[in-house]
Order: sequence, then structure tokens, then C-alpha cells
Amino acid sequence: MKYDFTTIMDRCGKDALAVDALGQGWAPAKPREGFDPIPMWVADMNFPTAPAVTRAMTERISHPCFGYFDPREEYFDAIIRWQTTRNGVVGLEKKHIGYENGVLGGILSALGTFCSRGDNVLLNSPVYMGFMGSLTNAGYHIVESPLVLDENGVWRLDLADMERKITENRIRAALFCSPHNPTGRVWERWEIEAVMELYRKHDVYVVSDEIWSDIILSGNKHIPTQSVSEDARMRTVAQYATTKTFSLAGLVGSYHIIYNDRLRDRVEKESSLSHYNNMNVLSMYALIGGYSDEGAEWVDELNQVINETLSVSGSMLVKIFTREEKEYEKFVKVNKEATDYIRTHFKGVTAAYPQGTYMIFMDCAEWLETHGKTLPELVKMGHDVGVAWQDGTGHGGTTHIRLNVALPLERVKEAFGRMDAYVFNGGANR
Repeated sequence: MKYDFTTIMDRCGKDALAVDALGQGWAPAKPREGFDPIPMWVADMNFPTAPAVTRAMTERISHPCFGYFDPREEYFDAIIRWQTTRNGVVGLEKKHIGYENGVLGGILSALGTFCSRGDNVLLNSPVYMGFMGSLTNAGYHIVESPLVLDENGVWRLDLADMERKITENRIRAALFCSPHNPTGRVWERWEIEAVMELYRKHDVYVVSDEIWSDIILSGNKHIPTQSVSEDARMRTVAQYATTKTFSLAGLVGSYHIIYNDRLRDRVEKESSLSHYNNMNVLSMYALIGGYSDEGAEWVDELNQVINETLSVSGSMLVKIFTREEKEYEKFVKVNKEATDYIRTHFKGVTAAYPQGTYMIFMDCAEWLETHGKTLPELVKMGHDVGVAWQDGTGHGGTTHIRLNVALPLERVKEAFGRMDAYVFNGGANR
């Protein structure tokens, strides 16, 4: 590897909620004495960001004057080049791109043009809990259409249920998450075509959250929602950001792509009303640095690392839950095999292998029932030994746990070792 994905960083006191927030009411509990925390809950990476990003910011900081500014042409050029080369986007121009103070803010700006407060908004559950909180806080009523697991353990859209919910609830706007958080699904073209045809049929406007579009795992490809048809191109507001790709949540900054001129004017008017939706100069340079050839090389290595980590995680999960003393190397190279094995051999836990993102969404329903435990009890067992994983309830998974595996592999191995020794097996009967 050319870049550093192995250094175990001490993030304590370095403005990282992943570790500094532990023990607060909304974050995982602090571990008991003798265990250090392994942050696997909040969705930020525990890798040093791409050198191209920090170098671009450092070069700008070297000039010690920060005034009012307009986005540089290099900013728009970088986005156009990135979307063209990484996602196969055609016809993207500067006028189609607009800044947003975060994807959630961009979603609310778009919804403000589609519907009124109190209206129903359709989304697919389980769902990123930030959507739930932001939409509810803004006065929208959420209508959920649950994803379903098919016979191969793949999360699928239930188009019949979606259509029924659209008609029964007079849906005017929908939130589409692609790739999907927390399940990690990367939608195939035919799936996006089908759902966008449904939205066309019922004249539903779409906000497509594509913040995870750069974290795509082997054998999968991100298809921009706007690319599947001319109608999709004109009825969709797409939201992107560098924050997940390069672990830059603390800088704040995202952007939208809107091809429909009238729609774009309305969204940009809505986003301007707070008077605080303005770009940070350092987030601009971070994007320019990240969306470079060197940044693309770093992302390619990142995806390779996450693939390998998930492979090892899969084989370790097999060991944890089967307690079989056998060779696990065959699960390391082929992730799907590991997932299939887990799904068919686990006694109580299922985990659909993520196709994108760096999250694992585990359903522990049968394990909880077998061992007479509640989800909060299981979550606490992990927290006690420093496995700072996340209760999936906030995402709509009442028996689920969400795991962030974007950590150095040694830390992931340590976390799974603790799950084995103290939680799922050694701690199951305490």
C-alpha cells in the first residue's frame, strides 16, 4: 500500500466524537476498567485522510489571510472531473452544481421546494437516523416503506409497498439513499430504473442522498440516480459530499447537482434563506485536493482496504458464532461466501454483506431470543469491553447492531476477538 491505513491513531482530545463523546447519553458507554475503546459506532473513518487533502489545505493556510470569497473555478472543475471519471456522468456543467452546508441541510432545502411542512415524505427503512431526526424536526411526516431481504440475503426495494404508500399517503416527495445506509446496498441500474419509473408515474420528486457513492466494494458499481432516464435527471436533486469519502465531517461541506433549471432556482432560493449556507474556504480546498488524481488513487486503496477488512470480519464472525476449529482462509478472498456461510450457519445472527459503505448491519434477533437478552443488554455487553458499536434502533433496526469497520485491521481483529471472548460466547450466559 502506498498510503497509510495501518496506523492506530490516538484521537482522544482531537475533536472526535467517536471517542470523546463516549459515556454521554446518546453515545456508547465508556468501557469498564482494563479495556480501551474501539470506536465502531459513528460513521467516520479512523484512518489518516488522504495526503492530497491535507496538503491542499496546508498550502492555503500558508497565506495568513482569510476574507470573503467566491468558489474557485478549480472547485467546479474538480467536481465535474470526479463525477465524469468516477461515476460516468455526462453533461455536468458548473451551473448544475450548488453548495450545501451538509447533506441533511441540502435535503431539507430540496424538500422545502417540493412540499409543505406537515406533508408526508417517503423513505425506505431501515434508514439513517439523521434522516428521521432532521425530517421530523422540520415538521415533515415520515412514511416508511421497509426494505426486504430476499432468499439470498440481499436487501431489496418493495415496489408494490412503495406504490401503495405513495397513493394512500399522497406522497409528493421521496428520499432515496444510494448507496443505502445502514444496509450498505449498492442499487443495480434496473432497480433504480424501476423506482424512478414509479416516481415518474405518480409525479413524486426525489432527493437522492449519494454521499456514500465513493465507497463501493468489489463487484459493485454506483449508478447515479439522475443517469437512468431523462425524467430522473429532471425530477431529482442529488446530494454529494467529500466528508464520508475522506473523513472530513468536521470541515462541513457538501454539494448538490440539479439539472432542472426551474427546480434548481427554487432549491437555491430555499437554501439561501438562512443566510448561513456559505462555503468554508478550507472545505473548498479539501475538495479540490481530494478530487484530484492522487485523491482518486487514495480512494481506490481505501476501498481495497475495506474489502479486505470485511473479508476478515466475515471469517472471524464465522469463528465466533460456529465455534468450529477449521481453516477460514477460504472465506477471506470471497466475501459473498463468508456472508452466505454466516447466514446459513449462524445460530441467531444474520448480516447481509455490504456492497458499499464501511458499515455492517447485523440482525441479532434469534441470538437475543435464544439467550434471553434484550438488545440494550447485548449492546452494553459490547460497550463494557470497549466494542463501541451502535444500537441499531435509531436506524429502524429494533434487533440490529451497526458496526463501522473503517479502522486499522488490527483494531477490527481486536474488536471481534472481544466479541468472541466476552460477548457472544464467553459473555452469553453471564
